[in-house]
Amino acid sequence: LTDLPIDRSLDVQMYDIDLFDVPQATIDALHADGRIVICYFSAGSYEEWREDAGRFPSSALGNELDGWAGEQWLDVRDATVRTIMTDRLDLAASKHCDGVEPDNVDGYTNDPGFDFDGADQLDYNRFLASEAHARGLSIGLKNDLDQIGDLIDDFDWALNEECFSYDECDLLAPFIEAGQAVFQVEYGGAGLESTFCPPANSRDFDTLIKRWDLDAWRIACR
Repeated sequence: LTDLPIDRSLDVQMYDIDLFDVPQATIDALHADGRIVICYFSAGSYEEWREDAGRFPSSALGNELDGWAGEQWLDVRDATVRTIMTDRLDLAASKHCDGVEPDNVDGYTNDPGFDFDGADQLDYNRFLASEAHARGLSIGLKNDLDQIGDLIDDFDWALNEECFSYDECDLLAPFIEAGQAVFQVEYGGAGLESTFCPPANSRDFDTLIKRWDLDAWRIACR
């Protein structure tokens, strides 16, 4: 997510942090403060800087992610990719994360460089959810709006980026109707508060306005 230091002074119940980059001492301190800790990792893309990057077979590396240097789509059908992801979930459990946020789980809607389809994506996302739950971790569905109806029973909450900007927020309603949280973010400055907070509050979303660099600055819609 970011190499910026974690600001523990915020009056919040939950922190979403990077699985690899945030040290164990910080996670332990957050727990001591009474916070819930969610750990982020990319489940659908290869990131060349990660400590386990050398384990991915070249045959499972696809097209580059548009706008994200050093990232390539993964073939979610590949057995080695799945083994690496279970190892990442083991790491999350060993670091005492309360839950996980696997990113880029909608490759089939992009141009991954592979011919996997929506059914393959469903299978992969359910695999992630099952393996997370087997380790006592909650798991959030990141974006993948078109498959919410099929995945809502597998995931515990949703995390969305910019559904208001793309006019897609109605697709998240099943989570709210099921009594499951929707954590949502729009990117920009303070001027967005009057635009996005009223509709977010009316939908019962937990929405933040954040900058793209993901520093500690935020506006929480209340």
